[in-house]
Amino acid sequence: MNQAIRIIGIDPGLRRTGWGIVESLGNSLRFVAAGTVRSDDKTTLATRLCQLHDGLAEVLHRQMPDEAAVEITFANKDATATIKLGQARGIAMLVPARAGLPVAEYAPNAVKKAVIGVGHGDKKQIQMMVKVLMPKAIFDGADSADALAIAICHAHHRQSVTSRLAALAS
Repeated sequence: MNQAIRIIGIDPGLRRTGWGIVESLGNSLRFVAAGTVRSDDKTTLATRLCQLHDGLAEVLHRQMPDEAAVEITFANKDATATIKLGQARGIAMLVPARAGLPVAEYAPNAVKKAVIGVGHGDKKQIQMMVKVLMPKAIFDGADSADALAIAICHAHHRQSVTSRLAALAS
């Protein structure tokens, strides 16, 4: 394994979908880029989903990642919000899958454990630890910091995940 693997982490949300890209080479991580794709909450749900799709597709086209990781989302405070979040998560999984990337999924507590060392913590702790792990990281808010944390989590777990995906494909 002498070639860096470029990983995009995606933190799905209907208003804001965070994305973060790292390069992993052995145990070394390097920050590449991060940002947030936003949808216009004054438009229809279908239009908002298109905005998320097009924004993520542009990021993938520009950044050319090799693998993707998406956070698993759980039930929200109400059923309607949960369904909308699930639709945004579908977009977050569809875009890299359509680009031919393997897509791994991680529960929030697994991401937190990989980045801050425990399965529970708040967004400020994640942002702080992302900066500790990658001092050159620049992110525009909690969503892109969370996305970087998802990418870091995948970098730590990717060997076992890619082995499982290969076994499922055979």
